[in-house]
Amino acid sequence: MDDYPLLNLFLTMMYVFLWVLWFFLLFKVVTDVFQDHSLGGWAKAAWVIFVIVLPYVGVFVYLIARGRGMGRREAEQAREREAAFKQYVKQAARDEGGTDTGTGHVSDLAKLADLKDRGHLSQEEYEKAKQKLLV
Repeated sequence: MDDYPLLNLFLTMMYVFLWVLWFFLLFKVVTDVFQDHSLGGWAKAAWVIFVIVLPYVGVFVYLIARGRGMGRREAEQAREREAAFKQYVKQAARDEGGTDTGTGHVSDLAKLADLKDRGHLSQEEYEKAKQKLLV
């Protein structure tokens, strides 16, 4: 144990953490290059080559030059994902559990029954409308 003191252990853990952080940044930059639709094919190729040939300089230059846009694109993608999720929830709520269980048009059936009870629909009209809903 005397060959590897506590400070060396701490430094080794810090180096491993920085190494993992570096790869995270590298993958984030390469991913952003390919997701950015404002860049053309040659510009994307140039950035990727720059990041591969001179990785430290390439990533830092990319973060300085395009970091703000990188954050905007990330926020835009988050808003799109949130909007898609909200749309899915609204659709699922509208379906009220889906039509496979027979409960998909409960509110429409309730409205039809109310119209029939008030005398606005005859029994025959009610049955036809109910069949349309259930099919």
